[in-house]
Amino acid sequence: MRLLGKKHVYEFAKKHADSKKAINSLILEIEEADWKSPNDIKAKYPKASIIDDCNVIFNICGNKYRVWLKITYQNGIAIIIKIGTHNEYDRWVIK
Repeated sequence: MRLLGKKHVYEFAKKHADSKKAINSLILEIEEADWKSPNDIKAKYPKASIIDDCNVIFNICGNKYRVWLKITYQNGIAIIIKIGTHNEYDRWVIK
């Protein structure tokens, strides 16, 4: 997948140093992925929340942080929409 919006997660990792390793790992896995549908994500990440056909929430650092991706499977593009703490996630409006 082509991953857009990495700047957000790198800035987040500066503020939340404990997330850096998990963020870097997730970025590498996304960029190496060839997802064709939400089912492909669920097969590898059973705890990921599939919101709809294009929005997915990943839990990182033992569910301490959340990463929201918007994915266009046919184009192979994933965009990082938001990253935040579990409490911040509770206030996100996902569309």
